[in-house]
Amino acid sequence: MVEKSLRGTVVAVSLSERKGTRKENVGEIHLKPNHGVVGDAHAGPGHRQVSLLAEESIAKARARGLDVKPGDFGENITTSGLDLPALPVGTRLLAGSDAVLEVTQIGKECVSRCAIYYLAGDCIMPKEGIFARVVAGGRLEPGDRIEVNNKNRIAILTASDKGARGEREDRSGEVLKEMLGEIGDVVEYVLVPDEKDRISAELVRLSDERGVDLILTTGGTGFGPRDVTPEATLAVVERLAPGLSEAMRAAGLRSTPRAMLS
Repeated sequence: MVEKSLRGTVVAVSLSERKGTRKENVGEIHLKPNHGVVGDAHAGPGHRQVSLLAEESIAKARARGLDVKPGDFGENITTSGLDLPALPVGTRLLAGSDAVLEVTQIGKECVSRCAIYYLAGDCIMPKEGIFARVVAGGRLEPGDRIEVNNKNRIAILTASDKGARGEREDRSGEVLKEMLGEIGDVVEYVLVPDEKDRISAELVRLSDERGVDLILTTGGTGFGPRDVTPEATLAVVERLAPGLSEAMRAAGLRSTPRAMLS
């Protein structure tokens, strides 16, 4: 359960076609993994893909006599109830139902005064705004929740022809879900046929688009002609960790000598 102080609400979402100017409030934004807000001038590779500012910070600016509203300081997401500047770099935020942001920078250094300063009379983003990269994409609109969630994001992929056709219940996937309760959140479960390209494509999607920290596969590791999970995995991984496979086989050998064949 997320503590109340670590949960907030999205007050406004905004974007602009040019940098260094106020952003316009819109009904919704679409967050793209490793990119930012679709259609926003600040989107792209790098660590400052999305900017956030608290409504509480804007209220303090109003108290000083500034005529400002959400988006006027160039932020993409305006929040309420969440102490943004106090969040450590590396904090993950669940925004809406699907999007995940990772805090990459607190405040910024302005080398010169941009249009925001002259239009608003001041700029509080350098002191109280934060920046983030998009780990997992999704749609975001005012009223959505935004909360700290640093749990591991886990996906389970089962490769099974009969399971994919609905001819067999996938019990192994369900067992994994139960075992992983204390390790993190299972954010997606996928059941696919024993097809190398399909398995590889799902592994890439789960990693690049869903931003999961751990993918567990089950099925398709035997010597049957359709058992291709190891080959599908090798096709997309960048680095191997042989020790993990050795440890799994060693544990399996305690139950059956056939474990050495997987």
